[in-house]
Amino acid sequence: MSNVKKIVQCVPNFSEGRDLEKIERIINPFRGKEGVKLLDYSNDFDHNRAVVTVVGEPEAVKAAVIEAMGIAIKEIDMTKHEGQHPRMGAIDVVPFIPIKNMTMEEAVELAKEVGKEAWEKHKLPIFLYEKAASSPARENLATVRKGQFEGMAEKVKDPDWAPDFGENNIHPTAGITAVGARMPLVAFNVNIDTPNIEIANKIAKNVRHLTGGLRYCKGIGIDLKERGIVQVSMNMTDYTKTALYRAFELIKIEARRYGVNVVGSEIIGLLPMEALIDTAVYYLGVEDFSMDQVLESRMME
Repeated sequence: MSNVKKIVQCVPNFSEGRDLEKIERIINPFRGKEGVKLLDYSNDFDHNRAVVTVVGEPEAVKAAVIEAMGIAIKEIDMTKHEGQHPRMGAIDVVPFIPIKNMTMEEAVELAKEVGKEAWEKHKLPIFLYEKAASSPARENLATVRKGQFEGMAEKVKDPDWAPDFGENNIHPTAGITAVGARMPLVAFNVNIDTPNIEIANKIAKNVRHLTGGLRYCKGIGIDLKERGIVQVSMNMTDYTKTALYRAFELIKIEARRYGVNVVGSEIIGLLPMEALIDTAVYYLGVEDFSMDQVLESRMME
């Protein structure tokens, strides 16, 4: 078993979604590296954020991520950053997801190694979150990020919120980063045909778990000013227990009370095939369906 390769997925989120040249420089360390494969990257103008998905061998992925973080620190000035998505740093979040021949405990250890090296090499303070969290209060990313970049310098002076790696201060232009380990997450956004952000906020409040909604759903309202509409932006933290179609249908129900309609949805980054198959089975009303009936699933066995 010692020769079996371990595969980890990493989905770093960078606080730059508008300058394509900057984005290319930031993701360049993920290209042409042995043991690392760049699967996907996307950027959003309104969110002002880029989401990158890479997989590979743990040590190779770690080296590439540390290099990309260094470039992002040089390229992104958070004192000038504006965007609809909550953020606290130039590299806002770096989650590691065990994919093959790797345990969650090993992903946690990898997250800690990256956090330690990011501080030592780049002087970027780090919070550990989700499965790597140093205390229960730090497991939820929304709680960790509360206050965002503008309030983080004051927040980390509180002993309860001292960085896991670094001093009780933030990087002056790059802020602070959350590094962690978690299960696969689906970034799922639903668009609504109104420019009223309050409607999106109210719907998000009724959909997300924190305020009484779906158990494995996090959500916020986003103003898509370029399109003149709003969005309920969600992270589905366990698609096997809270299916995408449930969130979609609940948003449609909530939208009707305000006289508005769902006009589309989007997936950010990659997602497991099962998450979409499950939704297709629901809308088609397929009986007794099994993943064994999916051609690609059988081919990959």
